[in-house]
Amino acid sequence: MDRPLIGVVMCHTLKEGHPTYVLHQKYLNAIMDAGGVAIALPHRPGLGEIIAHRTLPLLDGLLLPGSPSNIEPWRYAGTEQEAHADPGRDELALALIDRALALHLPLLAICRGMQELVVATGGVLHRQLPNEQIQHYADTDAPLEEQYAPAHHITLTPEGKLAHLLRGATSLQVNSLHQQGITETGPRLQAEAIAEDGVIEAVSVPNHPFAIGVQWHPEWRYQHSEASSQLFEAFIHACHHYRKEKRL
Repeated sequence: MDRPLIGVVMCHTLKEGHPTYVLHQKYLNAIMDAGGVAIALPHRPGLGEIIAHRTLPLLDGLLLPGSPSNIEPWRYAGTEQEAHADPGRDELALALIDRALALHLPLLAICRGMQELVVATGGVLHRQLPNEQIQHYADTDAPLEEQYAPAHHITLTPEGKLAHLLRGATSLQVNSLHQQGITETGPRLQAEAIAEDGVIEAVSVPNHPFAIGVQWHPEWRYQHSEASSQLFEAFIHACHHYRKEKRL
């Protein structure tokens, strides 16, 4: 099978004192099980535009995964410092998004990735969501089974893109591991799902074949979730179509 090539942005961290690029295997597995080929994209401050310019023509889709880091506040509103920053990822992700949207390249953005999509299109983030009415972030010391357990319900926008991709679903129960969220979507996005406390949980880019961001983690045990499997299958289907059109 002529599988589409999906670029996946990596994160930067320290591993036993060594600067290291990391990417959770669950994202790659979800792509490959849905019919794609995943390729990891490292980054380096000062090279974001160059990397985006050289790699995007080779890709058929782009996935922006979650991360322990947060986008630096100066990129969307504030001037404060960010303790858990990854400036190289910020630079590359925002450059990739700008070009991907212009090319109509299929894009799936998850958790931090959705926040990158928001910032890249002129939106604003809430730096610290309350964790009272709804538990938006989990105890990072808890076992993974608890961290990624279903946390709350979301309501999908009627007749929205996400509802259509999920075959008419009206609500979902999702996991939740994000301390930040959307304050303003900006002029280029539309809301696709909302939590009971009003936090926007999914967005899309109108007039784009497939540019969707979700705040939860569909890659976690996607094999056991019909909605998660449908989302990745729809993404890869869009990438197949993009690859076909690119060859014409």
